[in-house]
Amino acid sequence: MRHPSLLPHLGDLAVLVAIGEHGSISAGARSIGVAQPNASRTLARLEQRFGLELVRRGARGSALTEHGVLMADWARDVLRAADRLEAGAAGLARGADGPLRIAASQTVAEALLPRWLGALHAAEPGLRVGITVGNSDDVGRMVSAGDVLGFVESPDLPATIAGDVEERIITTDRLVVVTGPGHPWALRTRPVALGELRATPLVVREPGSGTRVALEDAMSGHRMAPPALELASNAAVRLAVASGVGPAVLSEHAVRAAVAAGELRAVMVDGLVVERPLRAVWAAGADLPAAGAHLVELATRLETGGDGAGPDAYLGWGL
Repeated sequence: MRHPSLLPHLGDLAVLVAIGEHGSISAGARSIGVAQPNASRTLARLEQRFGLELVRRGARGSALTEHGVLMADWARDVLRAADRLEAGAAGLARGADGPLRIAASQTVAEALLPRWLGALHAAEPGLRVGITVGNSDDVGRMVSAGDVLGFVESPDLPATIAGDVEERIITTDRLVVVTGPGHPWALRTRPVALGELRATPLVVREPGSGTRVALEDAMSGHRMAPPALELASNAAVRLAVASGVGPAVLSEHAVRAAVAAGELRAVMVDGLVVERPLRAVWAAGADLPAAGAHLVELATRLETGGDGAGPDAYLGWGL
């Protein structure tokens, strides 16, 4: 990653996006409360930074160039990601203190929840959300103990859930095998045999995580090598794999960015298909807040529509 001082400021990107959305520098500047001279200076700074002409000025006004349209589209993605970061951070800071209380497993919280919360925040700007993150067993305990909307990705409902619950399947998640770029499996032109996977010490999540449970269920009846390392978060597992500790089996959602960046390689394993439902759960009989129901609907819509490569694409990355 480039040093933060070398990255463009979010405010500068907002100016570019506003110009594209409102058709001129003056209208774009007004829409975000920036004086036109300041917007013009910001635009000049961006053009110098990127070495591109972003706006074509003429007698009839100004408009984004082809490069400017493309850059504004990319900048819009960055600003949306910043909104998701802000919404997620605010929820974590509130913890259990919020009208809508959410308990999410590591995979959901890391890879999916920020986008869902961004959509919810856009629809309900004043809503306060409290977020607690744990593994699937932790979420099961929290759902059983209080008025919490939980998100888990284990094959079955967590064993820690006591009492009846209602659930909604959001999407289907698939586990994939990943290695570091220098691992021998990353260089193969054929799938890894399932027996070789079982005999290889893996970097794994801690007991009670939905990812660990799904892997153990898939390997039920087969003896597996003792883990090379056991870690409590997807981020720690990815770092260990990239450092060469060993392969891992993680959610496709958890490895998407790292594979795209070349930090990890996804590897096909012959005969291994591990799918699991990703679901929302809440105590039966509890009044799910309207905002909670709205979040479940938004999450389902976002994941059903999809915005990236599907599971099959990930399995093919390593070949």
